[in-house]
Amino acid sequence: MQRIQKCPSRCTNIEQQELLIAACRTALAAGRLIKEHYEQPHDVTMKGVIDLVTDTDVASEVISSASLSSDTPDIMIMAEETITSHALETDRYWVVDPLDGTTNFAYGFPYFAVSISLIDHGRPIVGTVYAPLLDELFCAAKGAGSWLNDRAITVTKTRRLIEALIGTGFPYEIEHSLPGVIRQLETMLHNVRDIRRAGAAALDLAYVSCGRLDGFYEINLKPWDTAAGWLLVEEAGGLVSVFSGRPYSTCVPEIVASNGALHRQLIKLLK
Repeated sequence: MQRIQKCPSRCTNIEQQELLIAACRTALAAGRLIKEHYEQPHDVTMKGVIDLVTDTDVASEVISSASLSSDTPDIMIMAEETITSHALETDRYWVVDPLDGTTNFAYGFPYFAVSISLIDHGRPIVGTVYAPLLDELFCAAKGAGSWLNDRAITVTKTRRLIEALIGTGFPYEIEHSLPGVIRQLETMLHNVRDIRRAGAAALDLAYVSCGRLDGFYEINLKPWDTAAGWLLVEEAGGLVSVFSGRPYSTCVPEIVASNGALHRQLIKLLK
């Protein structure tokens, strides 16, 4: 419980503090379920040719929605497996990815997380990403910084791309975007220290916020993939934008996040 008090104690008001605690408490509850299911057989169904969903995704979403509805009954929820457009019609709504990195989870690859964020007038004001196997809880609140468990975190100070470790991901509809993805990947590989493609965008963004990655970029992501990580990176001192350098929005299907010092260089390569 102590680790979900450090960051909330820095919140600018009591409501913000309560919202962040609700998000963290929900993420921990969903994470416990995911961890319990990790080594059990999974019931897998397909949402697309290679895009899958497991029974654990659905169970985690049920727990998450119930917890958030109990704590904040007046705030609507947009969750990945039960997408509703009604939430977008309100000024404030929760965005939930009950299991970011489902393919990793289904294969026993230990890189996945729960991601929860509250969007207020188009921007996240609280957010959390919880990696249950590592028991790492990332959280952030507007104006209160970013935290990993009970310690404040910041982005790296890397200033040269050739010294940078960059994360990325590939879209499920890869056949429609393969040439562009390959061009960007080839350009990056020539200019950075190395690239990581681990398969969970929310956790990749959290890794930028704590300095495990210097930057991250990807296309065709959804709001539940990026909302919490967006806030984590900015509150840790980094920058988030679209590939042109314009301000990021969860309505735009491309994102580049960095420690700030590398941002212009990354944008130049991505163009």
